[in-house]
Amino acid sequence: MLFQSGKIVATPGALSLAERGIDLLEYLQRHLNGDWGDLCDEDKAENLFSLKHSLRLLSTYNTPFGVLWIITEADRSVTTFLLPEEY
Repeated sequence: MLFQSGKIVATPGALSLAERGIDLLEYLQRHLNGDWGDLCDEDKAENLFSLKHSLRLLSTYNTPFGVLWIITEADRSVTTFLLPEEY
């Protein structure tokens, strides 16, 4: 694990993905280990910079039921599962 998640929360949209069979914990593990998912190379590089400088981290994953975002706040107090349209 590269960083702490803090409190873990999820929006209604993200919870609906879980209800459809998406394993949110699997995606959380990937996020915490620096597998940023389906980000472009520039955004992956930005996450590496953010990791070093205690800034906000974003992962995006294309699931069978839609895109899932995971955002960890800069102070590492909260990690949120959400859909892009809920941002």
